[in-house]
Amino acid sequence: MASRKTKKKEGGGLRAQRASSNVFSNFEQTQIQEFKEAFTLMDQNRDGFIDKEDLKDTYASLGKTNVKDDELDAMLKEASGPINFTMFLNMFGAKLTGTDAEETILNAFKMLDPEGKGSINKDYIKRLLMSQADKMTAEEVDQMFQFATIDAAGNLDYKALSYVLTHGEEKEE
Repeated sequence: MASRKTKKKEGGGLRAQRASSNVFSNFEQTQIQEFKEAFTLMDQNRDGFIDKEDLKDTYASLGKTNVKDDELDAMLKEASGPINFTMFLNMFGAKLTGTDAEETILNAFKMLDPEGKGSINKDYIKRLLMSQADKMTAEEVDQMFQFATIDAAGNLDYKALSYVLTHGEEKEE
């Protein structure tokens, strides 16, 4: 009986090592679809794998033609085998492991909202983010505000921002 980790397939070619199928449970269906679209854009030759030529072509399509081979090799070495879609998801899952869950981010904002209004003055939050712990730059805070809902009084809706930070931009209906 052949092991699931067999690397040779009929015809002698290499096949991707089977990565844990649990990776699909780590993402919402909309996120998986977005990753699939990104994978498809990068898989320039449409063979189901991302290789060095695919990366070169992807960079070229973005206007960057001077990417060094060792940079591309380093990117490919981040995977434990050929990069098919499951491996691609696993790689993103590993990179995103340190991101906070929505509830954690919400609880942090709630500490700054003792009245429980669901919003915090944007100037206040900007001062905090630029002066405490992992200090952000004014540009980084302004970039974050682009994804935030801010009312006429200058209050940031932190519930909506927490959602965007953990799930991506809100879908317009």
